[in-house]
Amino acid sequence: MDRLYASVITKIVYMRVTVISPDIHTYGAMLIGGVLRDAGYQVDLKRELAAEPGIPVLLSLYSTQHLMSPDIKAFVAGHRGRGGAVYVGVPVSAAPEIVLGELSPDAVCVGEGEETVLRLMAEGPHEGIPGCAWMEGAEMRFTGPAPPASIHRPLPLIPADIGSQDIRGASAYIESHRGCIGACTFCQVPRFFGREVRSRDLEDVLAEVQAFKDAGATRLPVSGGTGSLYCCSPDGKVNDEAFVALLEGMAAIMGPKNISSPDIRVDCISDTVLDAIRDYTIGWVFFGLESGSDRILRLMGKGVTADDAMKGVEACREHGLKVAGSFIVGYPTETVEEYEATKDFITMNSLDDVFVSIAEPIPSTPLADFVLRTPREENPVYMPHEGEFKSLHLTEAEARSFDLQQHADLFKPGLHVVTDEVFSAYLAGVRKDGEDVRRVTELLFSYYGGR
Repeated sequence: MDRLYASVITKIVYMRVTVISPDIHTYGAMLIGGVLRDAGYQVDLKRELAAEPGIPVLLSLYSTQHLMSPDIKAFVAGHRGRGGAVYVGVPVSAAPEIVLGELSPDAVCVGEGEETVLRLMAEGPHEGIPGCAWMEGAEMRFTGPAPPASIHRPLPLIPADIGSQDIRGASAYIESHRGCIGACTFCQVPRFFGREVRSRDLEDVLAEVQAFKDAGATRLPVSGGTGSLYCCSPDGKVNDEAFVALLEGMAAIMGPKNISSPDIRVDCISDTVLDAIRDYTIGWVFFGLESGSDRILRLMGKGVTADDAMKGVEACREHGLKVAGSFIVGYPTETVEEYEATKDFITMNSLDDVFVSIAEPIPSTPLADFVLRTPREENPVYMPHEGEFKSLHLTEAEARSFDLQQHADLFKPGLHVVTDEVFSAYLAGVRKDGEDVRRVTELLFSYYGGR
């Protein structure tokens, strides 16, 4: 009788699972939660590092910084010590050896994990599961990345508090497709999902939008790398009709002021695409402009020139759209003159908003390999700044980020004053960014520096 009771209790515990994405409910965590729910599991979706003893946990980690988090390391060790399995998945899985080495989970789901997660929960890691990496003694066993998952899947598991979440002004991001035709060397999307675009059926996307609205979501952007690539041709030609139908359908559910299509390539726009963004969204386009230097753009694998970018900004303005741009500074070998070209680009284009980051070598990207080949003394992330901000003790990359953010404020439409509070916020931000990038860089050197 005792054995039977123990068996029943084990089964009840086993059919429960906790999915954790630290701090925010990521789309990936909600998606995996929906897959597990439809497979019969009772799923707890959480943003905090907490789970009942013995319950399997899937950690959905979206930042390389998570791999160095003392809190996450302590949670994994503690939960495993209390008899619960811990599996790690999504973007950080591109470098399973680092995940296993830093966090010591039971296994890593490598690649698109919808099918891998289900088998791991039922069977535990073994050679017959694609997309699985785990340790046997001191040796890593790896079955290779999981094949692309089906683009048809259950509705995500949407938490009751989704309406209170704010990710860059949005409750959540809707995945309209997977894959990207681009080859940006700093980006993980084409390495994780491939360069072939796989688009979801429109009715499936709209059913998901309705489900998010019903759960309380207030604003939903189109996601998938480059929004306008939805249903594009195999050679990457934009499908204007499909993209318009997508935005129009989403706006009919949420209202046009609650839809955005933020991430667009300057070479993936048309008059029809821009009109649709104007008519069915909040009216903003977010370009990854990155640099005003053509040499740096080539190093980044952008596939466009600074002149192409300028024409894209002009086209948006002609269609009555506001334009935001992201820029990356401190790319290995970026010279002072090339950085000044980026400042000049901002001066000439007066962007409505600007986001600046320091080049971060995400594992398994070409940028990570480039950083490993670049001596520290030639990497702006380490080079001490000797110019205008020398007294602030910044690196060259930090100084460029700090300078560019203030410079961009001078050329935004309207009055943008760099007050003492703004100055201090920018300074604290670039110091943290610089430290984070160096931590990732040192992590890479610790695992791959001998190659």
